[in-house]
Amino acid sequence: MTDNDFNVEILEGERCPFCLKNTLTLRQAERDIPYFGNVVLFSMDCQNDGCGYHVSDLESVEDKGKVKCQFTIDSEDDMKVRVVKSSTAKITIPRITTIEPGENSSGYVTNIEGILSRVKKQVEDVRDNSDDPAEKKKAKNLVKKLTKIMWGQESITITLEDPKGNSGIISEKTVFK
Repeated sequence: MTDNDFNVEILEGERCPFCLKNTLTLRQAERDIPYFGNVVLFSMDCQNDGCGYHVSDLESVEDKGKVKCQFTIDSEDDMKVRVVKSSTAKITIPRITTIEPGENSSGYVTNIEGILSRVKKQVEDVRDNSDDPAEKKKAKNLVKKLTKIMWGQESITITLEDPKGNSGIISEKTVFK
């Protein structure tokens, strides 16, 4: 998606909070996400080659209140299910990992495959770079498990929680708690 795909407000040449140079670009846009509603997407990106500062988030225009939902991944088609994750959301993938909100957390719009691919890449990094043989073996097994889930050969239920209600898993299969 590009800035031309919908109306984006852009401010360039702002002061970067990390490198303190006037190389920060701010972007903000409102977008209607089907079955979720209107959201405001915003990001900050430093254009300074040595910096790389980036923050992004999204907020629902409507007050949705606290959200907790679960989604069972049991087929390869589930990889296409849309996920809206704000910086305040926590995603739990049992026996694999928990994506915790925090100061460096970003919001994004992706799909189930995008979430699992992010986790898989982190686990592959541990597998490839750890000096601990036990940690390497555990990571290797987790990569196999994630691959089976992504191919629809194993089932798992993920949980998404957002105290501000700016997140969701957009599917008829989603169960709200």
